[in-house]
Amino acid sequence: MNNSFANTVRLFGAGLRALLVLTLVCGVLYPLLVTGVAQGLFPGRANGSEITSDGTVVGSRLIGQRYDLPLKAGEQTPAPDLKWFQPRPSNGLGTNSVNTRYALILSGATNRSGDNADLIAWVTQAKAAVVKDNSTADFTVRPADVPADAVTSSGSGLDPQISPAYAELQVHRVAERNHLPVAQVGKLVAEHTDGRILGFVGEPRVNVLELNIALKALLAR
Repeated sequence: MNNSFANTVRLFGAGLRALLVLTLVCGVLYPLLVTGVAQGLFPGRANGSEITSDGTVVGSRLIGQRYDLPLKAGEQTPAPDLKWFQPRPSNGLGTNSVNTRYALILSGATNRSGDNADLIAWVTQAKAAVVKDNSTADFTVRPADVPADAVTSSGSGLDPQISPAYAELQVHRVAERNHLPVAQVGKLVAEHTDGRILGFVGEPRVNVLELNIALKALLAR
């Protein structure tokens, strides 16, 4: 009986020591080492690929944002602020009331098939809105001109980038709303268009937040 109790105490002590050592190594020392290496070698990425404007963090290079007008009485969803370049639609798995800059709290695709009635309705309505919003006095958008990313969300629902075609489609509207020459806004888009990674991976893309920051700076000048 005494030997059994002593063995139990010894095993309990060994287990407790192992727990403390593993907690120290895996829960304290290893995270500190990884964090230190990341901060030393990749500080920008380690901190969330933050984007700053006028010394203030305004978002992440990896997460999309909406550019909407304040919600009016009776509206369920705010209208887009058309003086800014707009991102692609954002259909995630949930919303929150804390982050008013971007309502999605869970990323994910809609997982609806191409013949789903809801998806067809969303795309049809989105295309009509893109045509209407981006047509100006001297520029008419045709439904055939609307690229796919203008009316569909990405697989994550959080895509911060749009295609150059969608950015160029918005140039006339942004120029008109901000009283800028079309050529000047078009040049801004060209300057913020990133090519394929290594020349062949992925597609050309435009980060909407970075583009709008450049537009804000242009307006300030």
